Amino acid sequence: MKTWQCVVCGFIYNEAAGLPEEGIAAGTAWTDIPEDWACPDCGVAKADFDMIEV
Repeated sequence: MKTWQCVVCGFIYNEAAGLPEEGIAAGTAWTDIPEDWACPDCGVAKADFDMIEV
């Protein structure tokens, strides 16, 4: 499992924890998140910014 950080606002996505409040189950890989998903903090679309592995 990996952890990813939004380069725009610093939001952290942890694959092990998922985002249950966003409908993304624990254990969901970044590559399995829909392309139309947007960062819950800054609203930037997944396709519109790079994520960095931390």
